Amino acid sequence: MAIATKRIYNFSAGPGAMPVPVLQRAQAEMLDWNGTGMSVMEMSHRGKAFTQIAEQTEAAVRNLMHVPSNYKLLFLQGGASLQFTMLAKNFLNGTADYVTTGAWGVRAVEAGKIEGNVNVAWDGKADKYNQAPDLTKLDYTADAAYLHITTNETIQGVDFLSDPTMPQDVICDMSSCIASRPFDVSKYAMVYAGAQKNLGPSGVCLVILREDMLERVPTGLPAMLDYKVQVDNGWMYNTPPCFGVYMLGLVCEHWIKFGGLGMVAKMNEAKAKVVYDAIDGSGGFYKPHAVQANRSLMNIPFTLPSDELTDKFVSEAKAQDMIELKGHRSVGGCRASIYNAFPIEGCRALAEFMKGFMAKNG
Repeated sequence: MAIATKRIYNFSAGPGAMPVPVLQRAQAEMLDWNGTGMSVMEMSHRGKAFTQIAEQTEAAVRNLMHVPSNYKLLFLQGGASLQFTMLAKNFLNGTADYVTTGAWGVRAVEAGKIEGNVNVAWDGKADKYNQAPDLTKLDYTADAAYLHITTNETIQGVDFLSDPTMPQDVICDMSSCIASRPFDVSKYAMVYAGAQKNLGPSGVCLVILREDMLERVPTGLPAMLDYKVQVDNGWMYNTPPCFGVYMLGLVCEHWIKFGGLGMVAKMNEAKAKVVYDAIDGSGGFYKPHAVQANRSLMNIPFTLPSDELTDKFVSEAKAQDMIELKGHRSVGGCRASIYNAFPIEGCRALAEFMKGFMAKNG
């Protein structure tokens, strides 16, 4: 018997909304995947059934993101936060350059400093992390091990909005914007992203690693923190997050059918415009955090005239089935996270609510 469901507009910064067709397919396959008589959650990760799922997921990621053949894919645990430490253990030989455009870049720096020498080539703290620099105009360490950037800062809503063209090896945390637009994998030595925003449920971290980087991995690392061990074992040194990998594959297949990342980008630009237009048309009642040149299409922080009005805004929005609009404590105000699967109808509903709230409280 079909169960009636009510879908609200979920503006959560993560885990975020997922494509409804993907959820429906997972629901249909929950008890019996492909005639095996088992749920994906019950399968041996060494068995033929999950091997097929793993191969399909890898193929979907390569197809959707146009991953070159000289890059390895890993589906790891621990999220981007573990990658902060893992990448430094593997590659921080000498000094590494970091550019910090927000809270997650700061955390990457903190983890890197535990493992070796870190040079912060640029830090946006003085301007409350409201912008991203021109990477080509910064001073870097000679022969740096790598340059680390965070493409899109989830909390501050700051995005570079383009791929870097740099001579050094760039390692990028792309957690909150991966697959939201086309990107050139070859511009990076490594890309990593927690899945829970655009790629699937929490519990999986996708790593896209250029093969030659493996030559730099030192001996004697703990096996779970060694990229060579993970590659040599097909990212299954231990039991992987099987269901999350399966869901990630379904999400990528969904966006391939949608038309690929070019179509996804057009959709995301249209969604973000609806919300930014409401902010920009408010005469200053709503104030965006990021400068216009670096406004994120995924995370839109904005403030209201007072904390009291912010609390009222969040409460009244929730009553209209728009949830998780409270901003991060470090920025304040509100934040609308509108990842790939978030519908444009929700953006329109938010914009209309914003106009009505301003009319009553401005």
